[in-house]
Amino acid sequence: MAKKNKSVTWSLLLNAFIFIGLMGLTLWFVFKDQDLNQVLGVMGSANPFFLILGVLCMLGYFSMEAWNVQTLLNSFGEKVSFFNALKYTSIGFFFCSVTPGASGGQPLEIYYMAKEGISTANATLSILIQTCGVQFAVTGLGLICAILGNDFLSGQVAILFAIGLVINVFALIVLLLCIFFTGGLKSILRHFFGFLWRHGFKKADSWLQKAEAGLDKYNEGSRYIRTHKKEFWTSIAKVVGQMSFYYLIPFFVYLSFGLTKETVFSIFTMQSILFVATCCLPIPGAIGASEAVFLTLYGTVFGESMVSSAMLLNRGISFYFFVLVTMVIVFINIITKGRMRFGHKRKK
Repeated sequence: MAKKNKSVTWSLLLNAFIFIGLMGLTLWFVFKDQDLNQVLGVMGSANPFFLILGVLCMLGYFSMEAWNVQTLLNSFGEKVSFFNALKYTSIGFFFCSVTPGASGGQPLEIYYMAKEGISTANATLSILIQTCGVQFAVTGLGLICAILGNDFLSGQVAILFAIGLVINVFALIVLLLCIFFTGGLKSILRHFFGFLWRHGFKKADSWLQKAEAGLDKYNEGSRYIRTHKKEFWTSIAKVVGQMSFYYLIPFFVYLSFGLTKETVFSIFTMQSILFVATCCLPIPGAIGASEAVFLTLYGTVFGESMVSSAMLLNRGISFYFFVLVTMVIVFINIITKGRMRFGHKRKK
């Protein structure tokens, strides 16, 4: 166990250094030709009331996910407090932020749940349904916003959005196939890995076993969804609410500069497009890409004199500040070696 904790710690530190390096390069690239004092001066002129509303939106984002995970785990027989679910959500957010393609968030969220006595099967199922909800929400909102706000799609932003949308739709289809067509996929995999084994790939048999074990976990999700349709769609609605909180943050940054020309729907649409365009990029936290797309997409909204300051405030509220907060939570959890429990116990 000590070796495993040491491995997790070193992996965390390595990803943190990569993250900091990318952040530094991004800020240098964005501001190398600008007057930093002017940028900071514009930021200082923002109305703090609206910035606080933006922070509250981000807290709403975390709270909706924590509420969803808590409700799901409770329905599986795990009695988990809201604050404990919020801790798991924070851990997931941090590792999603510092690993390429957000690949580390869900596995480590499940890992820390299991360390605190939650059944691995129940932890996996709760994260599976949450992930399914995110794919539904991001893809659905992205499609709706792209159709109703297609004026915002042009040039490189349109290309990135199209690529992101295709990847999200593909991921959603694969997820649904894994959940609802487990038997058919197992049959396909048996033929595929059998072909590999017959042609000299001796590890194909062990790969097949791992793939089938993974599909069995998805099958658990299928059984839950079929027998708890109301709970499943309620979970999806919570994730839509979660993403809506996130997409509203730039609107409050916009209002903080005393601007009123754009509607909340316009800003919401632009943020939805930005998220789809950057969320699938294999870069920790989409650092660099998110900033660049923001400057392009919101350039005419904020104007040349304000857009860099607006980008810093928006990313500061929706990403950088909460990466630091969740990093502290992760380090506390590592240092205490899983003793930070907030009252979890299994229902009898």
